[in-house]
Amino acid sequence: MSDFSCSGYSYHTSGHVYAIGEKAPDFTLTAPDLSLVRLSDFKGQGLLLNVFPSIDTPVCFGSCDTFNQLVGESSNILCISKDLPFALARHEKESRFKNIRLLSDFRDHNFGHAYGLTIVDGPLSGLLAREVIVIDKNGNIAYQEFATNINNAPNFQLAVEAFQDVSL
Repeated sequence: MSDFSCSGYSYHTSGHVYAIGEKAPDFTLTAPDLSLVRLSDFKGQGLLLNVFPSIDTPVCFGSCDTFNQLVGESSNILCISKDLPFALARHEKESRFKNIRLLSDFRDHNFGHAYGLTIVDGPLSGLLAREVIVIDKNGNIAYQEFATNINNAPNFQLAVEAFQDVSL
C-alpha cells in the first residue's frame, strides 16, 4: 500500500508497488479501438508506462502531451488510465498523439491491482494513482516515479532518459 495526497486529501493504493530490478507483472489493457494490448506484446523492447487518474484532467492530459512531444516516434510509450476507450479515442483524435498509445484498465482492472496503483479511498477511489514506470528489454522495472502528490506532473526528463537507456 502506498500513501499520497491530492487537494488536501490523503489517499492509499492497494497491492504491491514493485521495486527497481523486480520483474514487471503482466497486464492486459484496452486500446481506443477496443483491441487488447499486453505486456508480452513488447517482449525484448524497452517500455515507458505513464499511469494517471484521467485523461480529462489538465495534469494527466499534459503528461500525455509532453511525452508525445519528448519521445520522438515510438509506440512503446503507454499512457494508462481507467478512462473508457471512447474517451481515449476522442483525445487521441483531437490531440493527434502520434508517439504514444492511450490505453485503459477499465475492463478487468488487472493492471492497477498488479502494480499496486488502484486508489482504494477518497473521492478518486477506483482510479489509478500517478506513476511513471520504465520496463527494460528483459521485462524488469528499470525506473519508477510514484507521485506522492497526484496533482504534480512527473519528472519528464528523468523518465525519458531512463526510457532511452533501456531502448538502445
